Amino acid sequence: MAPTDFFRQLKSYYFTNGEELPAISTWTAAALSITYTLLYVLPFYLSSTTRPSPTLSRDAPSVVRARIRFVTLSCIISSFVTIYSISTYARASPPETLRLLGWYPIAPLEIAKALLLTALLFAGPLFEKGVAEGEWREWIRGGKIHESLSSWIGWRNYVAGPVTEEVVFRSLLVPLHLLSHVSPTRTIFMTPLYFGIAHVHHLYEFKLTHPHTAFVPALLRSMFQFTYTTIFGWYATFVFLRTGSLPAVILAHTFCNWCGLPRFWGRVEAGVPIGPPLLVGGGRAKEDRDGKRQNVQVADGRLGVGWTVAYYLILIAGAVAFYRGLWPLTASGRSLADFGEGSRR
Repeated sequence: MAPTDFFRQLKSYYFTNGEELPAISTWTAAALSITYTLLYVLPFYLSSTTRPSPTLSRDAPSVVRARIRFVTLSCIISSFVTIYSISTYARASPPETLRLLGWYPIAPLEIAKALLLTALLFAGPLFEKGVAEGEWREWIRGGKIHESLSSWIGWRNYVAGPVTEEVVFRSLLVPLHLLSHVSPTRTIFMTPLYFGIAHVHHLYEFKLTHPHTAFVPALLRSMFQFTYTTIFGWYATFVFLRTGSLPAVILAHTFCNWCGLPRFWGRVEAGVPIGPPLLVGGGRAKEDRDGKRQNVQVADGRLGVGWTVAYYLILIAGAVAFYRGLWPLTASGRSLADFGEGSRR
């Protein structure tokens, strides 16, 4: 069966009476999703090399390195199970399987459009970082890329984390739900819950390293993290279904990690370096080669109120452009699902 025939048949289910039996049951898809989530998180606490303690932070280079090894192994195991399930129960050929996973073809146009769409949503933070704080020169020189990836924390946040999380929670979970005949709309809202739950364990780690913080504030912090990771999961799943591209959602994930949450209140200010790196004190932190925290002293750079006004106007304009471009910028002939009346059942 040609790949186009396979995907045409998969998509057509949502616009027919749905009499054809799914390749796998919804219970099987749910069980595998839970298993993959546990396989991704539990190894963090099964070994002394990955388990944080009151004296060992999750950001310690040794912990980060060990965790990257474990999640990489978890991705490999989960990928083999999913590939076996797709090829055996859906009788998909190798090209069909790779396309369903979003691994191939690479689709550079889809990647570029997904990055543009994500950048529109973060137009305000890009303005603040690049123009107000004057980082655009470093962007051109590529210095920020080297700085971000020169530490294990940066490698985790911008490479290992996005790659492994998108492989498991998008590339593996989404096809399983499609093959169990879960509609694309339900897949968008269901599968990111596993992604959000996979971050709940940070509550335990936070309390471990911040024992004097009351439980309620720590719980609210964890709930907030669960909320925004789930919301991002909705967006990433939508993009993955629409583009059929795993690299597109990986780079969008990396971009979001780099930008951080947009500023929704407060005044835009620029940090101005006034001293050399120190081992203690205020400022913007980075890690040295030994994994110790280094900080650069900074002074507040007062900017006129016009910069703040411009930031919020650009933030709103970017959100409007994002809304208008959500469907056209994710349109692709490599989509994994069609969205119509049948997908909203």
